[in-house]
Amino acid sequence: MCANFKPLTLKQLQDLKLPDIPFEYPGEVYPGYDLPLLFKSPQGLEWRKVMFGLVPKWAEDKTIASKTYNARNETLSQKPTFNNALMKYKFGVIPVAEFYESKYFDHKPQRWGVRRKDGQAIFIAALYEICKIGDEVVRSATMITMDAIDHPMMKEFHEPGNVKRSVIVIPHERLNEWLSWKSPDIRSFVEGFPEDEFECSHVPKAKIEKITPQLNFFD
Repeated sequence: MCANFKPLTLKQLQDLKLPDIPFEYPGEVYPGYDLPLLFKSPQGLEWRKVMFGLVPKWAEDKTIASKTYNARNETLSQKPTFNNALMKYKFGVIPVAEFYESKYFDHKPQRWGVRRKDGQAIFIAALYEICKIGDEVVRSATMITMDAIDHPMMKEFHEPGNVKRSVIVIPHERLNEWLSWKSPDIRSFVEGFPEDEFECSHVPKAKIEKITPQLNFFD
């Protein structure tokens, strides 16, 4: 599962010669946050600001996004939450600088970051949806995941056990193919990323100091 990541940087955007992103987005994303999604329209590659966590057309509110930020590729067609987007081929990518996973030491999780060794952005396979809740148009997306029990790097993350998951990484050379895909059968894209092109390390969350009246007493 991936619930936290850093979107691509301006340098990564420019290095890949992607279109400019016409909106602001946070430097770190969690479920419910806005993020930049790259997809293909008849006019070419385009960006959309979407919420992290897919909101299906039948949803009554956006709270479902806290449970739908990842989607198992094995069950996409069986889940009402994702079926409509899958059958309409709403494929996109969420480009990230690095994504975070939990690695356990003595039963305690540490936040580890996964990134490309060459410093380029990672294209994570995504499904996106557009719906209307009341008068609000809601654009949202989910990251598609795969089994990672045999992946040399990703099998080391998550709680101890035999369930290991990884986001699906779209190789740069297959970006156009993925964004143009017109079939609900995405098995040809379900493969673990090459471990030798990626690296990971411990990335603790930044501590936020609380400001209290006592701390400010001598100012």
